Amino acid sequence: MKRRSFLKNSVATGAILSVNACKSPETTAEKPEQNIDDFTLNEVTIADLIKSYENGTLTSEKVTKLYLDRIKAIDKNGPSLNSVIEINPDAFEIAKSLDEDRKNGKLKGPLHGIPIMLKDNIDTAGKMMTTAGSLALEGNYASQNSWVAEKLVQAGAIIIAKTNLSEWANFRSTRSSSGWSGRGGQTRNPYIIDRNPCGSSAGSGVAVSANLCAVAIGTETNGSIVCPSSINGIVGIKPTVGLISRAGIVPIAHSQDTAGPMTRTVEDAAIVLGALTGIDKKDSFTKKSENHSYTDYTSFLDANSLQNKRIGVGRHFFGFHEKVDQLMEQAIKDLQNLGAKTIDLDEEDLNGKSGGDAYNVLLYEFKNDLNLYLENCSSDIKIRSLEQLIQFNTDHADKEMLFFGQEILIAAQEKGDLNTDEYKKAIENVLKSNGPEGIDRVMDKYEIDAIIAPTGGPSWPIDVINGDHHMGGSSSPAARSGYSGITVPTGFIHKLPVGISFFAEAFSEPKLISFAYAYEQATKHRKAPEFIPTFSY
Repeated sequence: MKRRSFLKNSVATGAILSVNACKSPETTAEKPEQNIDDFTLNEVTIADLIKSYENGTLTSEKVTKLYLDRIKAIDKNGPSLNSVIEINPDAFEIAKSLDEDRKNGKLKGPLHGIPIMLKDNIDTAGKMMTTAGSLALEGNYASQNSWVAEKLVQAGAIIIAKTNLSEWANFRSTRSSSGWSGRGGQTRNPYIIDRNPCGSSAGSGVAVSANLCAVAIGTETNGSIVCPSSINGIVGIKPTVGLISRAGIVPIAHSQDTAGPMTRTVEDAAIVLGALTGIDKKDSFTKKSENHSYTDYTSFLDANSLQNKRIGVGRHFFGFHEKVDQLMEQAIKDLQNLGAKTIDLDEEDLNGKSGGDAYNVLLYEFKNDLNLYLENCSSDIKIRSLEQLIQFNTDHADKEMLFFGQEILIAAQEKGDLNTDEYKKAIENVLKSNGPEGIDRVMDKYEIDAIIAPTGGPSWPIDVINGDHHMGGSSSPAARSGYSGITVPTGFIHKLPVGISFFAEAFSEPKLISFAYAYEQATKHRKAPEFIPTFSY
């Protein structure tokens, strides 16, 4: 998760691009000698793959092989993106079976034969582990699929791999490097390889962007889907908490955690989202989604959906990078050209006054929720509690704490249970100030249909010694309220992508998908990465 969005009320500062003022501002970047752009499946969509299956030009088995070969070529070798933490050894057999089903007219669902990757904090039954990137969970083979994995299997997807992530979903240290885990190492940005992919769903964002899979699933507590989506030039949906069950996902905080699709197009994100919804008795929050969820969100893909809509502009989130501001001003013009009326929000709107309470909520819920997850693991793992995890990291500091510590874990362990007054007051304030008195109040005040803001800035250099150099972002209102949001590419800064976020009230996924789709179709900012080794000028 994006630590600084709740550890500090002010955004972290740092130089994203260090440019010598004596040289031309028009920068160049050295490209790799290896030609890795010539890939059969570059930028293919779910619809493209389904069509190729139907007309017989491709099979699921062939597509799976192409993706796995590409992983070997450029994730483990070549640019060494390091986005994949483990390959599913049964992927080919699953693909063959699905091809046979297709021949016999037995289609499972909208993802039949589509290769997909899951973040390595999502349980999968079978031969892949679920470790949250930690060596402490090596050997954690789930006895059953998480809700997310099972729904994907039921829809016909092929789970071909698990993706690397920021260890423990970036909830370990205030000075960690996003995309680094003890088990998986450092994930790298496919646009400029020595840049950070953002976290915590770093591997999922990179794998999709680099065309290592059709789509991927990430998880978010605060920023962990939208930030890596923005920085890796893809689409990411952070659903309303309760739209998708969290059962079988290594947790941070039940009041904010959610899984969501990470894709190259809004249409693909809509397809995947519909496959994941439903009410699950193992996650009581999903009861809230009754009469608010759909199994098919593609019906909301309307290129004209912004006509006569009122869109609030969260200028409170501007100002951290002048080139991001320039892209946002162009995006505002684009929205207006699509028929929307834009309204600037007041500076005091959505100003995140609950930052201290929000961090406390995460500490309390992490201790409670992680202990429950570990206690119920069926595998023979090394740890069964947060306290034991802390001791494991101390005992294996040469591998787990080579670059940064575990002060967040320690702070969580020092908290009491969820019956303490401190927690009860904090969670009440966070939900109220970001929901009814936050997003809901602002939308009523201005009579708007959605809010836009920059998702974040361009990527920073990987720095395992000093940690991340986040500059700005707008994930907190939707994250802390548990509401929905979506990020879409909005342009580039020195060959590095950035995104624009649309967010609104609870269970507003249909209209947000429609607005994001209209913007995407009109602007087409998504460009495949060039795998540039380093930024030079």
